[in-house]
Amino acid sequence: MEDSKIVFVGAGNLATNLAKAFCAQQIKITQIYSRTEQSAMTLAQAVGASYTTVPEEIVNDADIYIVALKDDALLELMPRILLGKENALMVHTSGSLPLSVWGSTLRQGVFYPLQTFSKQRIVDFKDIHIFIESNSSRDYSLLANLASKISNEVCELSSEKRRQLHLAAVFANNFTNHMYALADKLLHQYDLPFSYILPLIEETERKIHTLSPKDAQTGPAVRYDEKIINKHLELLSDEPMMQDIYKLISKSIHKL
Repeated sequence: MEDSKIVFVGAGNLATNLAKAFCAQQIKITQIYSRTEQSAMTLAQAVGASYTTVPEEIVNDADIYIVALKDDALLELMPRILLGKENALMVHTSGSLPLSVWGSTLRQGVFYPLQTFSKQRIVDFKDIHIFIESNSSRDYSLLANLASKISNEVCELSSEKRRQLHLAAVFANNFTNHMYALADKLLHQYDLPFSYILPLIEETERKIHTLSPKDAQTGPAVRYDEKIINKHLELLSDEPMMQDIYKLISKSIHKL
């Protein structure tokens, strides 16, 4: 595996974290592609690779191409990415695209780490689940071996199950983080620091390691305390969208 040539198509949050994790395990990254030169150059320098911003200049002699792009960008660039790479293993990192998105490509794979990634915060992959899929047992083993270099949690998962998992992850992470952003906005309006609610956020996270999320739920919506709820809605009178969010989530909590 250390001798395999790997190219990253993409230099965003996931590609940055994954390429650096491979580099830390002496897994050779040959080239980085990004449409933005600064992003391509920054990641390439960090992992000792060359870089390009032109899809037709992506090298054709790599063993594995890890395409870490937004879904729409992958679909748009795919014909240009695939050109001249008939014998290579083409891998995407999407939670929502199926394995079959590669069409008639001979060697297909998925390498999906379930985590939130930011360039500014490099994560430890050791306990991150990496979900693998391939159209051949040989390439599945190759990807599983690659994943095991950085993670202790490597699993096989079908495209359909991965799509379902991705949906749950959007609720658990993306929507939750948006709630933090809305809370931050309110606190800023009231001249209160976000740090005041950090212990609350941390305890909420700790509780669901020992309680089910349903059993851990607290607050006025559980018992549907209309007096408190109406007071909160009054405070949000200048924020009609946040009012709607508050009402809908409160009803969902009470119903569940």
